[in-house]
Amino acid sequence: MSAVRNYAVVTASYWGFTLTDGALRMLVLLHFYQLGYTPFTLAMLFLLYETAGIFANLGGGWLASRFGIPRMLAIGLGLQIAGLLMLSALNPNWGAAASVAWVVAAQGVAGIAKDITKTASKSAIKASSAGGSGQLFRWVAWFTRSKNAVKGAGFFVGGVLLQCAGFAPALWLMAGLLALVLAG
Repeated sequence: MSAVRNYAVVTASYWGFTLTDGALRMLVLLHFYQLGYTPFTLAMLFLLYETAGIFANLGGGWLASRFGIPRMLAIGLGLQIAGLLMLSALNPNWGAAASVAWVVAAQGVAGIAKDITKTASKSAIKASSAGGSGQLFRWVAWFTRSKNAVKGAGFFVGGVLLQCAGFAPALWLMAGLLALVLAG
């Protein structure tokens, strides 16, 4: 696969992931806000998401060198699908403590997925850059800028999906989108 084609495939995969990641953050925040959760509890829902990412970053490089960058990208996408489906299984009849624990665990899976996917994507760009460090710098800079724009669009998509489809159907739609990305 040519370096440019590899870059395009990795970037498209990461965009699909980033769109759903931004949407997931907004879905969780807005859904649980609508349910009346306090600001502190809302913040707690994201605790494992961020903490798990730290550990995924620490081991991400080693995992990519051991299992290969394409496999790690696929694992990251698969973990995000698992996190979305896990979150969609949340039962509204559960008590607040069980619901929070379930969401925190699902968010932990999504946090690991985020950093494994990010590490694999950036490593794939570095590995596929045949044009030297100047070309690599331009590719990574563009990739980073595009990631931020797509994540912002994901926030909007999450709000729209919650409003139009509801919590669980929105999660299923996002899991389906990522399954298409993973299959493609």
